[in-house]
Amino acid sequence: MSARSDKRTLTASDASRFSKEMREHEQIEDVEVGSHDANSDDLLEHYTRYPNRWSRIREPFREYAAEFIGVMILIIFGAGVDCQVVLGGNTKVASAAKGDYLSINFGWAVGTALGVWVSGGISGGHINPAVTIALATFRDFPWRKVPGYIFAQVMGGLCGAGIIYANYIHAIDLVEGGRHIRTVPGTAGLFSTYALDYMTSVSCFFDEFLGTAVLLIVVCAINDARNGPPPSGLAPLVLFIMILGIGASLGMQTGYAINPARDLGPRLLTAMVGYGADVFTFRSHYWLWCPVIAPIVGALAGVFIYDTLFFTGAESIINKPDAKARAHHERARNEERQRPIAGIDNV
Repeated sequence: MSARSDKRTLTASDASRFSKEMREHEQIEDVEVGSHDANSDDLLEHYTRYPNRWSRIREPFREYAAEFIGVMILIIFGAGVDCQVVLGGNTKVASAAKGDYLSINFGWAVGTALGVWVSGGISGGHINPAVTIALATFRDFPWRKVPGYIFAQVMGGLCGAGIIYANYIHAIDLVEGGRHIRTVPGTAGLFSTYALDYMTSVSCFFDEFLGTAVLLIVVCAINDARNGPPPSGLAPLVLFIMILGIGASLGMQTGYAINPARDLGPRLLTAMVGYGADVFTFRSHYWLWCPVIAPIVGALAGVFIYDTLFFTGAESIINKPDAKARAHHERARNEERQRPIAGIDNV
């Protein structure tokens, strides 16, 4: 059969049907365009990354602001419960006790969970310089963000402590005996950690090291998709249980700082409001080697233990391919490139 005989003749009925379909298609396009015009503002808001000037201005520091607010929330609940329980237990402030040690454990657990809840979706919810440094060392968290994260975390601790100090200043005055009296550890211990007198320097360091190592092992577990991560949005609940457990089990001797920002930020605040340099010179600069250095070392140990024994993700330096694996990968890739295309012989 010739090519000419394959062609169909366009009859009048075919032309009418074709014309009708074209008109219907044009009407649909008009409706879609009209809908687009009617909802142009909604579409613009949905698809535009920076809908206004402020959204563009805040973008570079959203993560740092999240860390700042997260730590501030942590300290508001943590230092707040310290003040309520300790100051409320003094008869000059209240006629009956306003809590006990378990109340303190719950307060810090709530502060941790809510701080992570607020900041987790924006910055990852570190709210702890030890966590930030450990993840930058062993995982793929960028080092360029570490200084900003740590600064925001410490300042969040300072501001959170300032809010609580302003809230309880009259109760502190009653317990201390006046606005001009501030003692270390005394009421300074409501904001930062101070070890019990019987603890040696090595014991203090180990206590904070142990608590932070356990913290990071659990943090790694709840973020490991190949292990048993909690359902989406419930990581703060796991952290609540963990901090409650650490406080109830390991908190008595050093106050379980396990977070340099949780201690250093409030300590700076106490130095500024009248406690003076004693907050730093206490026990041969206890503030540096126990609540700052020990948690960082413990966090590094915790991530190292988890990644060495359990974690299989490629983002850990423990799982980076060695020279042999890289050479094998390169050979396999070259062989794949040189392999002929399937069916090429039949062309």
